[in-house]
Parts: sequence; C-alpha cells; structure tokens
Amino acid sequence: MGQVFANLPVTVFEAMSQAARDNDAINLGQGFPDDPGPEDIRRAAADALMYGNNQYPSMMGIPELRKAIATHYARWHGVEFDPMAEVLVVSGATEALASSIIGLIEPGDEVVLFQPMYDAYVPLIRQAGGIPRFVRLEPPHWRLSDEALARVFNKKTRFVVFNNPLNPAAVVYPREDLELLARYCQEFDAVAICDEVWEHVVFDGREHIPLIAIPGMRERTVKIGSAGKIFSLTGWKIGFVCAAPELLRVVAKTHQFLTFTTPPNLQVGVAYGLGKPDDYFFGMRKELARSRDRLTAGLRRIGFPVLDSQGTYFLNVDLAPLKLNESDEAFCKRIVAEHKVAAIPVSAFYEEDAVTSVVRFCFAKKDATLDAALERLAAVMAHA
Repeated sequence: MGQVFANLPVTVFEAMSQAARDNDAINLGQGFPDDPGPEDIRRAAADALMYGNNQYPSMMGIPELRKAIATHYARWHGVEFDPMAEVLVVSGATEALASSIIGLIEPGDEVVLFQPMYDAYVPLIRQAGGIPRFVRLEPPHWRLSDEALARVFNKKTRFVVFNNPLNPAAVVYPREDLELLARYCQEFDAVAICDEVWEHVVFDGREHIPLIAIPGMRERTVKIGSAGKIFSLTGWKIGFVCAAPELLRVVAKTHQFLTFTTPPNLQVGVAYGLGKPDDYFFGMRKELARSRDRLTAGLRRIGFPVLDSQGTYFLNVDLAPLKLNESDEAFCKRIVAEHKVAAIPVSAFYEEDAVTSVVRFCFAKKDATLDAALERLAAVMAHA
C-alpha cells in the first residue's frame, strides 16, 4: 500500500470544521463565504445546465472559457496567452496542482517550498518522487530573502511551488520579492508552479503580479487560478492552468487521467463571470475588505494582536505577545470547545520548524456571523 497518502491525517480544515459541527460553533476556520455567490453567474450556469450541452466537453475545457481566461489575464495582468495552446480548464486548483506536480516532477527532483503553505503540496510532491526543500517564512511580514533562497537552491533544484497571494499568511508579494525568486529560478534552471488562486482577492489598492509576467519567467512558469476563489463559488471546483505549450501539454496529459473533463455548465457560468466589468471585481474586493476591517477592529478591541491582511479571505492573530503558555493548535482546540468559535492553527501549514503562535480566522462571512464570533471571543480574552 502506498504510504504517502495512507499515513496522512485528516486535513486540519476538515478536522476543525468537524469540531465546529460537533460543538455547534461559528466556523471561522475553513475558507468559504456564507453567501451563495453572484446570482447572474449562477443563473448562467443553471441555464447552461437546462438548455446546453451536458455530455463530455473538450478535455482542455470549452473554447468559450479558454478564450475568456486568456482575455481576462490579458486585461488584468498584461500577459497574453494563446487560448488553444496555453490554457487548460481543470476540476479545481487542487487538481491543477496535482496535474502539474505529478506530470512534471520526476523522482529525485528537488522542489523548493515556502512555509506556511497549502497542505496539498508536500504529499503530491512526495508521491511524484520529488524531494521537498523548505524555506521558513516568518511573521509578521513573511517576506522572501536572498539568504533564505540561497540556502535551498542548488544544482538539484528543478521546481518551485509558490503561492501568491499567500493563503496562510494573507500576504501579497511585491515585485521586489518576485524578481528575487525569478532570478533564482533562472540561475538554477527551475520551473515555477504558481498557485495564484487568490489573485483577485487583494486589498488596499494592491495589485497582484503573476510570476509568469516577470522577465525571464514566461517559458518556465505554470500559472494556476481558481474560479471558486474569484467568484466566491468554492464548491464549483473550476481551476485554470496557463503555461507555455511545452509545459501545458504535459499537465494536460496528466489531467486526462485524473478528472479528464470538468462540468460544462459550470464552465459556461465561469466564462460569463470572467467577462464581467471591472467594477464587479473592485466591488468584490471592497466588500471583503470591509469584512476584514470589521473583524480586525473587533479582535483588536478585545485585545488580540492582529497581523495585517493584504489579501485572501483570512487574517492572522499572533498569540505570542499574550503569553498564554499554549500552542496555536491547543488554543484553537480550546476556543472551539469552550467558546464555540473555530479557527485554524497556522502551524498546520508547516512541514517542519513550525511557527506555533499564529492563528488564522476567515472573515468572508456576514456581519452578524462576525459579530457573534467576536462576542464569544471576548470571553476568551476576559479569562486570558
């Protein structure tokens, strides 16, 4: 029996969501909004379900969506993709990661990873025979450094998996950091697999810069996006892969033996959504930033040290200044049981040398949900 997956625990997201259900708690752990998503996009998909094609679509994705993806990225990031040769539609960004990692990485390849990180990366890399090499990022800024990259890159380095905006840390990387990473990728002839699912969920006027747009990276980057994150439709599981033809062909061949295709009606809905006017995307960011600010202000008011959230659905609290004498995991288990609020310990996003004092909350919730959670969390600090 294969040991890579057999020995894995249940993911921290599922474990904390189950704890939330068991304790009838408010779930600020797993990252999903508590509204149904844009009605016009859902209606476009519903109409396609009732009146459109429900048989196998093209393995690569329906042409309408592939063209919409290319047009969207040209508009928002200034990167031109050939929709027929450089764009692939898959069943969610995790499948995009699996297809990319399993398809491209060969046994013995070293892969640079940045902790904290999405928990799917390491088991997929190990299943492919890759050897993970970790860069430990530090709160509160979680920035890349020349020294840290110099410690892990070497002649065996073949790939980098890079998440930007960085989900566990809520950081949007500036051009300076991307150019630093690009320099190392080019110097060591490494391919970057870029998890950019939060590309539209950025705040305070920040701009997401895809690594594939940095000079020298166009031919050595696999760019992964997610309709679920862009449109707050996380259950749809529609992922995008964009890469130069030589890379995309390999990823597509792997995809054909994982899911093969993706529901055509949902692809129609996403194609419609990607063509929405700019105001929709800016409005979505503004509304999420308002929720972020509501939860941030509330947490700070009751005494939690909140780290700035630059993007994603999440903000972090660093417990270290509170001197609670418990780890982030113990804290999360205690508050879900005793105070009925679920959060995620950021140490769960590390494979080794974890920062154990940071706790992540999801703010993509209705005001009433956030306010009720804050009321319960006030009692945590009252007894701290």
